[in-house]
Amino acid sequence: MAKFDNSFTDELRQRLSLVDVISRRVPLVKKGQNYWGCCPFHNEKTPSFSVSEEKGFYHCFGCGEHGDIISFVMKSENIDFKEAIKELADMAGLKMPEIKQKSAAQIESEENYIQITEQATKIYQDLLYKDSGKHALEYIKNRGFSDEMIKKYRIGYAPKNNIIASFFNNINRDKLTATGLVRIGDYGPYDFFRDKLMFPIFNAHGQVVAFSGRSLDGSEPKYINTTDTELFHKRQTIFGFNFARDAIHRNNRSIVVEGQIDAIQMQVHGFGETVAPLGTALTEDHIAILCKSNRNITFCFDGDNAGQKAALRACTLILPFLRETSDVKFAFVTGGKDPDEILKNSGEEAMRKIIDNATPLIDFLWDSVNKNYLVNTPGGRTQAEKYLKDCISKITDKIFQNEIEQEYNQRKFNQWHKWKQQKYTPIIEIPDVDIMTVNLIKSIVQTYPELAEKYMDFFVSLNISFDEESQKTELSLKDAEKFIISFKLQRYIKSLKDEKLKLLSNIPEDAGEDYRNKLKEIDENIIKANEKLELLLDINK
Repeated sequence: MAKFDNSFTDELRQRLSLVDVISRRVPLVKKGQNYWGCCPFHNEKTPSFSVSEEKGFYHCFGCGEHGDIISFVMKSENIDFKEAIKELADMAGLKMPEIKQKSAAQIESEENYIQITEQATKIYQDLLYKDSGKHALEYIKNRGFSDEMIKKYRIGYAPKNNIIASFFNNINRDKLTATGLVRIGDYGPYDFFRDKLMFPIFNAHGQVVAFSGRSLDGSEPKYINTTDTELFHKRQTIFGFNFARDAIHRNNRSIVVEGQIDAIQMQVHGFGETVAPLGTALTEDHIAILCKSNRNITFCFDGDNAGQKAALRACTLILPFLRETSDVKFAFVTGGKDPDEILKNSGEEAMRKIIDNATPLIDFLWDSVNKNYLVNTPGGRTQAEKYLKDCISKITDKIFQNEIEQEYNQRKFNQWHKWKQQKYTPIIEIPDVDIMTVNLIKSIVQTYPELAEKYMDFFVSLNISFDEESQKTELSLKDAEKFIISFKLQRYIKSLKDEKLKLLSNIPEDAGEDYRNKLKEIDENIIKANEKLELLLDINK
């Protein structure tokens, strides 16, 4: 059988959720670790079709159908492999490449690549415990790393000389430079990593495909990474993911921190589900990989401005991946510390408290908007409204999007416009609204936040508190709005009649044309309001 270059199909499997693709055709319900539904390949009433997101395959216990994301599209839509790849590429937003047979030279190149990086890892590991690596070993042990941790994560040391270029001097230069370990200068090949604490970067199969080197002399940047190669792409690689995969599945979430050392320390101190981006800003590809594994994610960043900005970026990136079952939160380590320091100085329980008290995404976004915009001014509220609307529009699940929109509309009504209640002074004293009407108005506001926005001034004039939750109304949107309009007209007519009564009960001695015109104007307004009310009642019949 011909071997095909599977890098693109691997990327599709990485970016797309098997559950999301299958649920477009088959309603699925999560039971235990898997999702279940009625098999689309044979008639059945009792669900026997199982989908495993973690393992990346489906299996029907009724008819025996079994496969992955590609075979499902092929079988369910009766199309060939290339057509299925094209459809999945469209879903993932990727450009469809030409499907070429992998050549013997490509296979050999990949094998050479892995052999070189594996051998380099062993060299770095060995040098860490030599005299030349003494300062690197001292540094990493002062950071709380034991020999067992160093061995597990295969941490090593790259010396100041060209150890890798010298060791592989008999290998073709192109093969060596393809790994990113060596570059060619004016005087020949030289090592890219020099005097660095070395963290190997693993692919999904546990093979070393790249390295991240940390400076030991305080120079910036703190970390440098292997440049992108045929087998390594920073934007699509998450540090520690190969170690965290099982824990993410077991704990039903992932934790994202900012650096490699933080990720390792978290993993060995009870937070095995922790990962980190590779010294770069979090990308959409990182989010896609994490969400494919589990849509419950806690981002843990520093509490400074940079950490807040990183969190807000993560928030906007993850919005298209949200589902109603997603549990996305944001935790912050304050006081200029990071998870490594918290674990070292205060222990696991202190770190767990930070994670457990993380802020849900919907609250984090709301708080960020209130911090970044002057919502006590009309202009600031307008800007905040536009930003929130843009964020909400990124949510692809329309029903869930609508729920989030209603939640924010309710918050805007209760919080952004409370200042109006303090400024409002009724011209005419109007009796309190009866309790049944109050409850109905509260339920309408709870059910239809858009009506709350539309009739904001009128609701504020009623002096009703909307802070407490109330049951949703059974009225349709149309009937609810008719009730509000009719009630508003009745209140208006009542205020006109009260104003007329007040005028008639206190006729001034010098009452003249102005006084009579005022009474006439009130009568005309009462007639007009009654006509509108009668028309509205006729429409309701």
